[in-house]
Amino acid sequence: MALIGYARVSTEDQATFSQLDELKAAGCSVIFEEKASGASRARPELAKAVAQVKRGDILVVARIDRLARSLSHLLDVIEGLEAVGAHFKSLRDPIDTSTPQGKFALQVLGAAAELERALIRERTKAGLGAAKARGRVGGNPALKRRDPDAIATLSAIRDRRYVADLLSTMEAWLPKVRTLRPGNSWEKVAKALGRLGSPDRPWTADRLSRAVHRLVAEGLAEPDLIAPAPRKPPKDDLLLVIAGIKGADPTISLRAIAARLEELRIRTPRRGTTWSASSVKALLDRAERQGLIGGSDDGRRSSA
Repeated sequence: MALIGYARVSTEDQATFSQLDELKAAGCSVIFEEKASGASRARPELAKAVAQVKRGDILVVARIDRLARSLSHLLDVIEGLEAVGAHFKSLRDPIDTSTPQGKFALQVLGAAAELERALIRERTKAGLGAAKARGRVGGNPALKRRDPDAIATLSAIRDRRYVADLLSTMEAWLPKVRTLRPGNSWEKVAKALGRLGSPDRPWTADRLSRAVHRLVAEGLAEPDLIAPAPRKPPKDDLLLVIAGIKGADPTISLRAIAARLEELRIRTPRRGTTWSASSVKALLDRAERQGLIGGSDDGRRSSA
């Protein structure tokens, strides 16, 4: 078990010394320091800290307000830690998710967050209703005129928010993506994630692919994650592929066919990635019995 510390101050001229002293005294082996506003959604050092936390580890902060920009953000971070079997502890608050008392305190915070969201929805609904009653309609006049500058500004704002959202949630879902990619398709990985790190809606293949590609572009994820997934054709299709390779070159060796299948990133019947001459021979025999290729010959029987 390792204690991973995280310290944050709001402005460039504030120092994290007091937080560092507390975290070191608590036994933190590694500490990540961040200088960011409490309202900022971009927390690259927090993302790095959470990414380093493994099963059984504890992410530690001096105070709970040093970690999250909001209560909902705090709960999202803790949910991401729990997904990998890790815990969270605040030195000055009664929250330590490795203990029953700490878990109870977290449940109370969760209930408060749900109440906060409900109140915000009610206030928003009431405000829109009052504005409509006075004849006011929401919207940006420049956008309604399709002003290019206004559209460009809005696009840039949305892009920054998108990246910020990825940074604030990646610790919850990216570890699982790292486990499953690129050995599985985006569809399969999205289905495995469900709503992990995306409580408002389940992941889709397109949305997940776009998110991972963006993290790779920002240097926050490994390029291997976006490599093409191996093809997994049904067994009958696999016979057709092998029969096609053999038909194109009747003298091709078993080892050469195996190498060709690996180049095409086609998995073996047992879902492996390395083909053997014996596996190729077995499938060629099946293809021959089904009439997909001609009779046996010396070229096929040889593995040289």
